[in-house]
Amino acid sequence: MKRRGILNAELSGALARLGHTDIVILADCGMPLPRDVTVIDLALVHGIPRFEQVLDALLDEMIFEGCIAAEEARTAPPGVWLAARFDGIEYISHEQLKDLSASAKLFIRTGEATPFANAALVCGVSL
Repeated sequence: MKRRGILNAELSGALARLGHTDIVILADCGMPLPRDVTVIDLALVHGIPRFEQVLDALLDEMIFEGCIAAEEARTAPPGVWLAARFDGIEYISHEQLKDLSASAKLFIRTGEATPFANAALVCGVSL
């Protein structure tokens, strides 16, 4: 058994297959699922797991060089959550973020029900 880190086997394996500049969408439970993108659905019920919980687990496991979020999230709780963890967040419209999800390598659905709790995380490289 793993000692630490992400225990979900499907998610852990999908993360291990990512490379530099690949995009991971971390989404609330209402974000439309893209076609032809690997989806890991962690949602159990509304609010479980929370966006912040999954984001923190991802940040412990991965290196991300960028974050893209919906402009609508900037002044909402998700914007605060992201700003506490990333410098220089790029903001685009929610519609553009949904379009971007179609080119992601991985889409992770949380149980978060807070509007606009969605982000595109750009994979980085270790130094």
